[in-house]
Amino acid sequence: MSFEIAFGTLEIGLIYALVSLGVLISFRILDFPDLTADGSFPLGGAVCGVCLYLGVNPWLATLFGMLAGACAGVITAWLYVRLNIMQLLSSIIVMIALYSINLRILGLGPFLQHETPRMSGSPNLPLLDAETIFTPFINADYSNQYYLQPLIILAFVVICWSLLNSFLNTQQGLALRATGANARMAKAQGIATGKMVILGMAISNGLIALGGSLFVQTQGNADISIGVGTIVIGLAAVILGENLLSSKRIGLMTLAVILGSIVYRFFIALALGNETLQRIGIGTEDLNLITAILVTLALVLPKQLKKWKARRGANA
Repeated sequence: MSFEIAFGTLEIGLIYALVSLGVLISFRILDFPDLTADGSFPLGGAVCGVCLYLGVNPWLATLFGMLAGACAGVITAWLYVRLNIMQLLSSIIVMIALYSINLRILGLGPFLQHETPRMSGSPNLPLLDAETIFTPFINADYSNQYYLQPLIILAFVVICWSLLNSFLNTQQGLALRATGANARMAKAQGIATGKMVILGMAISNGLIALGGSLFVQTQGNADISIGVGTIVIGLAAVILGENLLSSKRIGLMTLAVILGSIVYRFFIALALGNETLQRIGIGTEDLNLITAILVTLALVLPKQLKKWKARRGANA
């Protein structure tokens, strides 16, 4: 594996580390089965992409993308808390709605620039000439791009990780964790569990959308299909991270999913670059299949290893 490929894999792993932190909040901390991620990831990318297309400051564009994802999380939580729609169903409703919304957002840029006569949806938006948060730091010949972009994204991940850990150890954060651990007991202690769910879902999908905002800036293109399988990738990183670094301490839990995301992307890169697999026809089009297999292995192998150790101990 060349340095360029390694840094590229690290870059994608760090972007999905933000997604994994969001998934950790919804699935592990809040115990909320949330599929909104498949819509909020491209939503962040679409909002950020349109802003960049219109010449908005890239830092503001990234912030707007993150806030859009937070709004999507609030809507999902509101459907559950206020309208009493099942958690999973609430997230599916928002995810489906966001597909059409994202198409409309992607078509908004050319319309506002008078490049199309009417407002219509679009599956993608090219950003090759748009200024991004990376532009001021990259050389004219792009010689430092392959390692500079991962470093900047790493800074985002470290800041988000630090802020999230700090928040989860505040009174509000502890109330959020208590809501996920036992909502009935938390409510009996005077915690507004509904508000905590809405807050947690906003943070979760805000982080996921931030990942989408950074993703489109690294790819030079905002596309509706980038959200496919986002939740599976996030869950894979969470599960893998928990097996790599098992801990009940919140700081180590969040660090584990970041490591899990990076390791997961390197597994994917090695699988796709394996000559033996290439000979039998495995290619990039099989990415989702490889993802499904890795998630299955991450779920099954730890349990099988525990059973094997228990049998070995019994036989000894």
